[in-house]
Amino acid sequence: MDAASEGGGQGIEEKILDVLRNTFDPEIPVNIYELGLVYEVRVEGSGEVFIKMTLTSPACPVAGSLPPEVESRVRAIPGVTDVRLDLVWDPPWNPSMMSEAARLQLGMM
Repeated sequence: MDAASEGGGQGIEEKILDVLRNTFDPEIPVNIYELGLVYEVRVEGSGEVFIKMTLTSPACPVAGSLPPEVESRVRAIPGVTDVRLDLVWDPPWNPSMMSEAARLQLGMM
């Protein structure tokens, strides 16, 4: 299966980014992608997806629920055969990792 041609022109990676842009840390009204919590998304030709992400802090109250939610939502995308999500703490997240849109939304600009 060719990841680039899956879904009538919208590739699997684009669909994954859509999912990430529609997944929110419940404590912050900005999606996890714009917050800069997603460090890497890689899609293998077989439909295997590798995601490297972090949280705002190791003590984040959603540490136990947000990564499984991301994994489940990505796994539901047609053409995805497996998902491996690595939750990492290095580099540690900081507000400079947010997109300009996220900083504007949070009144930081």
